[in-house]
Amino acid sequence: MSHQYLIGVDLGGTNTVFGIVDNEGNIVCENSIKTQAYPDIHDFVDACVQCVSPLIEQVGGKQLIGGMGIGAPNANFYTGTIEEAPNLPWKGKVPLAQMLSERLGMKVVMTNDANAAAMGEMAYGAARGMRHFVVITLGTGVGSGIVIDGRLVYGSDGFAGELGHMIVDNSPTARQCGCGRRGCLETYCSARGIVRTAQELSSMVNGQWSMVNGQLTALEIYKAAKQGDELAIETFRRTGETLGAACANITTFCSPEAYIFFGGPMHSHEFIFPSLIDTYNRQVLPIYRNRCRFLLSELMDRNAAVLGAAALVA
Repeated sequence: MSHQYLIGVDLGGTNTVFGIVDNEGNIVCENSIKTQAYPDIHDFVDACVQCVSPLIEQVGGKQLIGGMGIGAPNANFYTGTIEEAPNLPWKGKVPLAQMLSERLGMKVVMTNDANAAAMGEMAYGAARGMRHFVVITLGTGVGSGIVIDGRLVYGSDGFAGELGHMIVDNSPTARQCGCGRRGCLETYCSARGIVRTAQELSSMVNGQWSMVNGQLTALEIYKAAKQGDELAIETFRRTGETLGAACANITTFCSPEAYIFFGGPMHSHEFIFPSLIDTYNRQVLPIYRNRCRFLLSELMDRNAAVLGAAALVA
């Protein structure tokens, strides 16, 4: 890179975080604003400029910065717009990249948060040196970024790669997804999907999840699994089985070198990976068997969203 720094922006439904990233992938300074505090997009842009300008001065000025990358929900890389994001305060198509570029006088690029995570892994994390891989992010939902021949897959309209909404259950009892369809991967392997699996297993046994006081979370289920709770262990076995079957299908499309998993539920990887890998190798076409690696993100304990957004510019 010809410049010393890049700006990475993680635009979320609650907070928008700005970070200045150096050439080695270190976040040298950062700041944030409350996204929901600005229902008018022009006020939000003003707040962004006020928030990031001191950071730019802190590292020596705009001439040292190669541009800004933004990871955001429903962001379109081709157009630089956020389009109908349900958890953001602005409706319709919002030309945020252009608005910030004009105000800051620098290049601004934008994509969805899972694509940004894939770029971060390629630049700074587990996918360094790889040209064919898939990042799957597990959190409130399931996101993904697909990289083929060193390039992110965006499709014809900028919205390709929504693997969290591939249907993995066609049965009449398939779970309802927030996207409007039934049986999506997200409804089984997101943090909420894992909780639902645990609750369903618990009701089969004794009508309650006796090991947890208060609201059930994926973290509480993981703690129980660590203590040997059989229902918790079975919950993660089924989660891995579903992920493994989904990956076996994805491989027929893009034949990746690796799947890289990111997000809170993957702290439970010791219980998820065995059934994931076993199911994958049983269900994938024989020509692909035992050729793919299954890895954890190397950015889990860093601000991966900011790093990934910065990598968009690089």
